[in-house]
Amino acid sequence: MKKAFDSAHLDIPAFAQAGAELEDEARLQDFPRLMEETGGQGADRAVGWVVRGEWRSVAGGAAQAWLHLSGDTVLPLVCQRCLEIADIAVGFEQIFRFVADEATAEAEDDASDEDLLVTSRDFSLHDLVEDELIMALPAVPTHDVCPTPVKLAVQDAAFDAAMDEKPHPFAALANLQKPESDR
Repeated sequence: MKKAFDSAHLDIPAFAQAGAELEDEARLQDFPRLMEETGGQGADRAVGWVVRGEWRSVAGGAAQAWLHLSGDTVLPLVCQRCLEIADIAVGFEQIFRFVADEATAEAEDDASDEDLLVTSRDFSLHDLVEDELIMALPAVPTHDVCPTPVKLAVQDAAFDAAMDEKPHPFAALANLQKPESDR
């Protein structure tokens, strides 16, 4: 009989030792920090992830739990060129190695290629997926091609015309310098 695993309360050692795989999905509304990034839009969009556990023997040491995690979604973000909403695909693939405690994670972090996390029997994949998606957000979200033409000029003709019509502040002073017969 295969053990059922819950992504909200994952027993990392048992999941890894079983070499289990889990595919899950939630709504964007269940990820409050991602919802902040979208300005509250797209609450019903799907956020999906796939995780596979692995138990690896280490030469000269105890076996360790590893997770291979990938996730993706499409977020409605503000395009920084045209300032309209753009559907931006965001995804990640990451490998995590689990260690006994925070001190071990901190000591080994600089020397390891993979991300290190502390082993838990009640681990929230949901939170980890949200963390990874936030880190995968583009620095400057933009459409591939904006739906409306982007105005690239700093000034336009109407602005220049309005500036020409305004009286210049020193024009009155120039009149004071002229002899009275020329005023």
